[in-house]
Amino acid sequence: MKIFPVITALVVCVTLYFTVFQRDLLFKFAGATPTEETASDNADNAAPDATESLEGVRVVAMRSAAQTIDSAVILRGQTQAAREVTVAAETSGAVISEPLRKGAFVDAGDELCQLDPGTRQASLAEARARLAEAVSREPEAEAGVIEAAARIREAEVNLNAARRLSQDGFASETRLVSAEATMESAQAGLQRANSAVASARAGIQSAEAAVATAEREIERLHIIAPFAGLLETDTAELGTLMQPGSPCATIIQLNPIKLVGFVPETEVSKVTVGAMAGARLTNGLQVRGQVSFVSRSADDLTRTFRVEVTVPNADLGISDGQTAEIIVASDGRTAHLLAQSSLTLDDNGVLGVRTITPEKSVAFMPVTLLRDTADGVWVTDLPDVVEIITIGHEFVTDGVRVNPTYTEAKG
Repeated sequence: MKIFPVITALVVCVTLYFTVFQRDLLFKFAGATPTEETASDNADNAAPDATESLEGVRVVAMRSAAQTIDSAVILRGQTQAAREVTVAAETSGAVISEPLRKGAFVDAGDELCQLDPGTRQASLAEARARLAEAVSREPEAEAGVIEAAARIREAEVNLNAARRLSQDGFASETRLVSAEATMESAQAGLQRANSAVASARAGIQSAEAAVATAEREIERLHIIAPFAGLLETDTAELGTLMQPGSPCATIIQLNPIKLVGFVPETEVSKVTVGAMAGARLTNGLQVRGQVSFVSRSADDLTRTFRVEVTVPNADLGISDGQTAEIIVASDGRTAHLLAQSSLTLDDNGVLGVRTITPEKSVAFMPVTLLRDTADGVWVTDLPDVVEIITIGHEFVTDGVRVNPTYTEAKG
């Protein structure tokens, strides 16, 4: 093995080391001073460190002032008809009307199904005849009362006369007893006459009830719409035999329409009856209304509360069962509008921002995210006025001095 190449390599390495890393020492050993270019390079290399140590880390920040915004509760739900009912028959009979097809609009009181009357008209005529007969009996019974009252007065006169004559000795005891018997008979006749009047009046009431029943039975032959709405099903077909409870048609009312959603228990206190609300349907339609109902009982499984919003639907453009994203307005809160990139996490995973103190040092502050918008995110739990680092916050920690450059806050 030749040793000269090894020695030559070592000499070259040592020379390069002193030339590159120990240049000042090499010049001193050689009795020379660094050139102006070398001194200038060293000064330039040392300047940033010295400036940074004196002025702090350069960051970009903004002065943010809190603004009052409308807080909102967002929930998903669906549209629901204000009313839905299946109209059923109340009596039996065959349908004699042509059917109405589903999708047709009907007004309150419109006839949906008509049933065959059968012998109901004859039953009504019979009930009315019995009523007339009962009414004719009442004057006769009242006349009997008048006659019985007259007999009592006559018997009372005879009884008083018999008593006076008996006291004076001018009439026998037998006559007095006969007068008393006549009086008792007259009183019994009056009771029978009063009973006849009561019976006649009861007969009238019974006949009137029979007439009302017959008339009501005839009214039930016409099945009508209880409110204005759309037919969700066809009405009963011609010739269908209906029994009490048989469905004639199903009607839904879509104006106004309800938006139904479920709010978690943590936010139910923010929703009140009468609050304004809006919704966006899956077809892009946006609607507005008011909260009409907030349940006070939570669902046993989901622990959520039912919320209903009433929305006008005059053109019937909203159908039953559409998915909707509902936003319910609540009391306003103060918050800051920041760029989402300004948010960061501390060592414990808490969401917040890094702010600048009056001493120009960094301080981490936790925040609560309220809403995410196209312009940025709204956060709260910050002071009314605060300086927030927007660029460079990932390279500083609490207590580090900074030299901020300010930008205009979002508005």
